[in-house]
Amino acid sequence: MIDPDQPLDVQLAKQDKIIKALMWRANQRHELGHSAYSLFQSAITLQSKVSEKTRDLEAALSTLGQTSTELETSEEARNQTQQSLTDALESIDGGLALFADGKLQVYNDFFKRLVPDLRMVVRPGLRLEQYFDAVTHSADVTLASDVAPLTAQVMQSGGDAAPYVFALKDDRWFVINYRQTSRKNTVVLQTEITAIVRSARLEKDRLIDEQEHFLKAAFDNMPQGVCTFSSDGTLLITNLQFATLLMLPIQLTRVGTSYGQIVEYLNSKILVGSMPHNSFDGLMRYLRRSNRLHLRRRHASRAVLDVDISLLPDGGCIVNVVDVTVQSQTTEELENRVRARTQQLTNVNTELRRQFAALTQAEEELRLAKAEVENAMTSKTRFFAAASHDLLQPINAAKLLISSLGDMALDARTTDIVQRLHRSFQSTETLLHDLLDIARLESVDMKLQVTAFDIGDMLQKVVEDIVPLAAEKGLRLDVVPSHAWVRSDRRYLARSVQNLVNNAIQYTEKGRVLVGCRRRGNQLVLEVWDTGVGISKLDQLRIFNEFTRVQSNSYGMGLGLSIVQRACAHLDHAVAVRSKPGVGSVFSITLPMVPPGVDPDSDQNAPTAGPYQEMDLIILLIENDPDVLFAMTQKLEGWGASVLACRATSEALQLVAELDMSPDIILADYQLDGADTGVEAILALRHQTDADLPAIMISGHQETDLKSLSKQHDFSLMQKPVKLSRLRPLIDWKVRRRALVQGGVYDQSLP
Repeated sequence: MIDPDQPLDVQLAKQDKIIKALMWRANQRHELGHSAYSLFQSAITLQSKVSEKTRDLEAALSTLGQTSTELETSEEARNQTQQSLTDALESIDGGLALFADGKLQVYNDFFKRLVPDLRMVVRPGLRLEQYFDAVTHSADVTLASDVAPLTAQVMQSGGDAAPYVFALKDDRWFVINYRQTSRKNTVVLQTEITAIVRSARLEKDRLIDEQEHFLKAAFDNMPQGVCTFSSDGTLLITNLQFATLLMLPIQLTRVGTSYGQIVEYLNSKILVGSMPHNSFDGLMRYLRRSNRLHLRRRHASRAVLDVDISLLPDGGCIVNVVDVTVQSQTTEELENRVRARTQQLTNVNTELRRQFAALTQAEEELRLAKAEVENAMTSKTRFFAAASHDLLQPINAAKLLISSLGDMALDARTTDIVQRLHRSFQSTETLLHDLLDIARLESVDMKLQVTAFDIGDMLQKVVEDIVPLAAEKGLRLDVVPSHAWVRSDRRYLARSVQNLVNNAIQYTEKGRVLVGCRRRGNQLVLEVWDTGVGISKLDQLRIFNEFTRVQSNSYGMGLGLSIVQRACAHLDHAVAVRSKPGVGSVFSITLPMVPPGVDPDSDQNAPTAGPYQEMDLIILLIENDPDVLFAMTQKLEGWGASVLACRATSEALQLVAELDMSPDIILADYQLDGADTGVEAILALRHQTDADLPAIMISGHQETDLKSLSKQHDFSLMQKPVKLSRLRPLIDWKVRRRALVQGGVYDQSLP
């Protein structure tokens, strides 16, 4: 019934009420019972309850006394703690205050007395924003930062904010810091920083003084003169060099001197050439438009000064004066040198122009001369090409007639004459071919037919043509077989090898001549060996020149090696010679090797010369030269052939029509009378007979088109003077090939 947690006086009042109630009930029962026993029993019961309540009351009083003692002890401790907190707050060097729930709860005396006109404001219950607002509007406070925004920042964020500084009227400085505790309360600290501020101020003044001293020393020792004018045109700052360079008196270098006074003095006594702006206002108007004014003036002492005036942000200007006498003299000297050099260059240029004009004229003359030479060379080449047919015709006829004479039964004296005559015409033919080759090699429009081919086939043909010449001198001529493929012009390479072999036979009296090839990496060295007279070192340097012969009694004009040199130079083939007098010589041509392929010009399947039976053939011979026609007819008839001789295509067509049968083969000259050609004759005869007649074209022309025509229309091509040793087997081979084709046993893909 009694709550022990209630105050002691409340518990005592409740116990008293309980005792009174119990005693009242006991009295009521005594009155109603009218019995001694009942009274005794009630007394006993009441005594028992009173004893029990008394014990409870004594226990409660004991508890109340202990509690009272503890309360007194706690109050004493609280008072001690409060005093300790007060002493701690007062001992803090600065102001401290605690705001709980945004209201001031605890603070020290320093916090209250710091700002004189806030002493009455600082009291418990003051809100934090009211405190900052009072500081902001205090007459005793000079703020170093904006307090109100910081107060709003603290109120909005509820967190810590950056400290800010304020000063009191007695030059004392404080910084306010405020922090938030874990219970969301705010602690405000006021810390005095007067000593720090004053120390920083003194250090700042010291540094400013030192910097000013340094700047003044540097300013006074600058090589150029500097001064500044204020916006009203009066002198503010100047250095010693400014007065020295302009030779200004002391009174004009003092602060406050006007711009007009200085300019007037300079224009009248110092500068050669006046300043363009005598008034400061005129100068400023110019600077506002151009931002800078640059002048160069000569001093009365002959010195040259550069003056630069620039606008300053405050409306004034800065003037910079530099002594450029040395630079000016150097520049003037350089300008004089440049003028002198320019004049020299002008003179040289004039001379070069004159020389260039002369050179241009000379080049034009050379161009014209070169054009004339090229025209002459072209005309000469055309002449030789056109004349080759006419020149070779009589030689061809003579060789045919000589060959026919050789086939006749003649006495020994006549046979010797015929042989000598044959050798003479052979030499004439060789000389004519040499002259034609040189003309072609010197032609400006010479064209090379560079192809890949088997060199063994080419060497074999060359040797076969020259074997009779070697046999006449009793020499052995051998060729080492080779199947290497090279890249070159077949015709000019064959001509070069032919000249080397002829040259070897000419200068070899006994022994042998050997033709072979050696491989050197990706190159092939074609060599011609002989056991002849040899060539000295001195002669080896000149043997490739025109009309050069090692021995004066040798035949020929000395053109063979020259043709070899020129042809190989055009083909980019290296030519070399090794020789020892009395032992022999080795001539070599280095050729590029290529992988093997198919040689469309190869005649490997054609038969070589050998014993033949009489020709039982009808040969249609077309030749416009009567002597050649007669000589060739005689030779062919001597071989046993029946010859249908004619001089034009129309005549050939008439003969075939009258004969009413096709000839076995056609032998035609290329250049007939007028526009008639052997190609037209072959095509017309094939059309008339409706047969693929075999044909051989014999011509003295060297046109490359003729070779392509021979491939296109399937006829063989031989050069005049014709080599009879190759003509007869070629006729036999072509006739037999046609017979095999007609019999169905010959592969037409073969040549």
